[in-house]
This record gives sequence, structure tokens and C-alpha cells, in this order.
Amino acid sequence: MSRIDDSRDFIPVRIAVLTVSDTRTLAEDRSGDTLVERLTGAGHQLAARAIVQDDRAAIAAQLRGWIADPGVDVILSTGGTGLTGRDVTVEAHRDVYEKEIEAFATVFTMVSMQKIGTSAVQSRATGGVAGGTYLFALPGSTGACKDAWDEILVWQLDYRHRPCNFVEIMPRLEEHKRRK
Repeated sequence: MSRIDDSRDFIPVRIAVLTVSDTRTLAEDRSGDTLVERLTGAGHQLAARAIVQDDRAAIAAQLRGWIADPGVDVILSTGGTGLTGRDVTVEAHRDVYEKEIEAFATVFTMVSMQKIGTSAVQSRATGGVAGGTYLFALPGSTGACKDAWDEILVWQLDYRHRPCNFVEIMPRLEEHKRRK
């Protein structure tokens, strides 16, 4: 069973929030606001925030820019994970991943099933790693963002979480580049 180990210190991570939308502005970005509130409320730092259009190249370019930024440890995107023609966020994420975290989609689906039943099959939430940065593509609804944060990410982005978490392996994400 997972738990918080109070003998370990909390280590805040720097998280960028990307909203993918053809219509939203920052003033109307409730899903982005939800993620910012939750990550800062948990003690993490908002490293950056942006909105980009539903365009695969533009999304990938923003992700690559943040991956290259040493001030960003994690990228959370919201929107564009559905099945319509304009939903290209998952493809953009996969364009930049070095490794996909397949279990993130599975666990997110399990969480979603408890909330919205079989409608969970319409989400293509995904997670991956690139350039030592974690990336997660979440649906655009505030409910889905809350579920992903409250049920998965708040725990995996907490160094105190046992038996394991994403934060403790961050220093090793690029160890392959050090090998000769």
C-alpha cells in the first residue's frame, strides 16, 4: 500500500502547465487554473504557463522548449487528448518522448472508470519522459485534471511517497548519457 514517509523531506519540483485550445485564454482556462492551484497547494513551483493552439507542431515546439529549460522538471498539458480531428496533443507528446510511461494511461483509465464509467475509453491521457523531464497529457476537463492530480500525480511527484515515486529517480533519468 502506498504511503507518505514522514522521515523524508518534501522536495518541491518545478512544473510547467500547458493548455491546448483553439478558444481559451488564460482568463478562461479553468483546467489550467485547477492544475496550478493543486500543484502550488501541494508545495511545488509553477515554472511556466502557456496556451497553444491545437496544432501538433506548435504543441511539440512548446514541449521541446520546456524540456530544454533546466528550470522545468515536469510538464502538465491539458486538452486535446480526445478523438476528434483537432485532438493532436497525444501525438505531439509522443513526438518528443524518449520513453512512454504506459502505466500512467492505464492508471488514469482506472481512476476515470470510477468517476465516469465506460466514458473513460474516450480519453487518451498519456505520460512520458524526455530530456530528463516528465510530461503528462491530461484531458481538458477540470474533473479529469483533478482526478489525474489527486489520484496519481500528487503522490508520484512527492519524494516522500512510498514504496516509490517519480521524484527519487529524477537524477537518473539521463544516466544513459553519462555512459561511455
